Amino acid sequence: MTPRTARQYAEAILRRVLDRRVALDRVLERIIDEVRSQVGADRGTLYLVDHATNELVSKVAHLPEISAIRLRVGEGVAGRVAATGEVVRVPPGRTSREVDALTGYTTKNLVAVPVVSGGAIVAVLQVLNKPGGFADEDVELLSALSDQVAELLDQTSLSAQLRPGHRQPLAFRFNHIVGDSAAMQAVYDRTAKAARSSVTVLVRGESGTGKELIARAIHDNSDRADGPFVKVDCAALPENLIENELFGHVRGAYTGAVADADGKVDAAQGGTLFLDEIGELGHGVQGRLLRLLQDKRFLRVGGTQSVTADVRFVCATHVDLEQAVEARSFRKDLYYRLRVVEIRTPPLRERGGGDLDRLIDHFLHRFCREHARDIELSDAARASLHAHDWPGNVRELEHCLESAVVLAEDQIERATLALGPQSGRPGRFASPVVPLAELEGAYVRHVLELCGGNKSEAARVLGISRNTLSRKLSRA
Repeated sequence: MTPRTARQYAEAILRRVLDRRVALDRVLERIIDEVRSQVGADRGTLYLVDHATNELVSKVAHLPEISAIRLRVGEGVAGRVAATGEVVRVPPGRTSREVDALTGYTTKNLVAVPVVSGGAIVAVLQVLNKPGGFADEDVELLSALSDQVAELLDQTSLSAQLRPGHRQPLAFRFNHIVGDSAAMQAVYDRTAKAARSSVTVLVRGESGTGKELIARAIHDNSDRADGPFVKVDCAALPENLIENELFGHVRGAYTGAVADADGKVDAAQGGTLFLDEIGELGHGVQGRLLRLLQDKRFLRVGGTQSVTADVRFVCATHVDLEQAVEARSFRKDLYYRLRVVEIRTPPLRERGGGDLDRLIDHFLHRFCREHARDIELSDAARASLHAHDWPGNVRELEHCLESAVVLAEDQIERATLALGPQSGRPGRFASPVVPLAELEGAYVRHVLELCGGNKSEAARVLGISRNTLSRKLSRA
């Protein structure tokens, strides 16, 4: 592989990665496997730089013996590359035995190169054991490949986490879905299991919690990933049009139907049909949808010949379906047919300060790139974001930060944030928080109470160290 073909390879992966919510381990695994193959090495490892812990984390490696390796920056060959930015080539007979003792694998020779993005070392690419050792042209090729790896990493949701100054340890599961709280880990586990099957999935949650992201993750990690993902918004069309939208029609079915037309079920053949806001579906269409789910066959409007549907169904709603069933606005038999596997997306106020910070950093990084801004968020502004209870959930946060990035001068301050009204619902960060300089003693105690007595979390919200927090509490 030449540097030119390395770029072509990276571009091919980028096209598959950019808009997909695939498991990031799979993306990185594909990268390192191709690099190992092209260089002619036996094994390969991609170490990501975790700036919060000053460590290297091998989330992806050809290591069946262990799931990951952690090294301090400066430790071992990969750690030295991360610390110095220099390429290291170790010839036969001069390798370290520390990692080998951990894995049971014998390293005979290796090459490690830095992966640099935006002037910072974000990863280390290492390949092991090539018969006869690694030549100069192997080092040149690996360096060219590392540039493409940097480009690939920059297009994933890892990008913000790999920047110097990131304050939280690396955490990721699905590309473009951010969060590491226990509530989100439960969502990830169900999503991964649902993706392995073909059952109907019902995704439930408040507006703005990312229901469509989960639906896409189920599709992108399933065996239908190469097929179409077709969305139907059941709330966007009146009942007399939604049936035609779903099933299509035959010529002469109604005035103006001058030719046969396929519907969204046809468009989703071989892939996934995502029925968003299914709780808004009219009662008349519910019966036809139930038959489609049960029989995997349907009739076009005005048609007499049934059509087979090779479609996987994922549905979403913010509506209380149990209440709708009780009110007889939603069919009980359809309700039970939809919730074979149910996934609930938690509201932002229930995900904790850690997830909120991850989302803030993710959106800030993304919008600064999109709008060509180099701007930071003040501690007071971050505290205000933590004080809000986010009735509009992640979508509200996303729009708030994009507006702030566009409108801010040198730094995003509290006044720059377009925070909407509070919902009035009790939330972990629902009480107002003011800057430390205004009312230090009462402020510190107030924030600590909001954080449930967790001093580490309170210190993060305040933008101070835990020791500083303890000193201020002792004086308060």
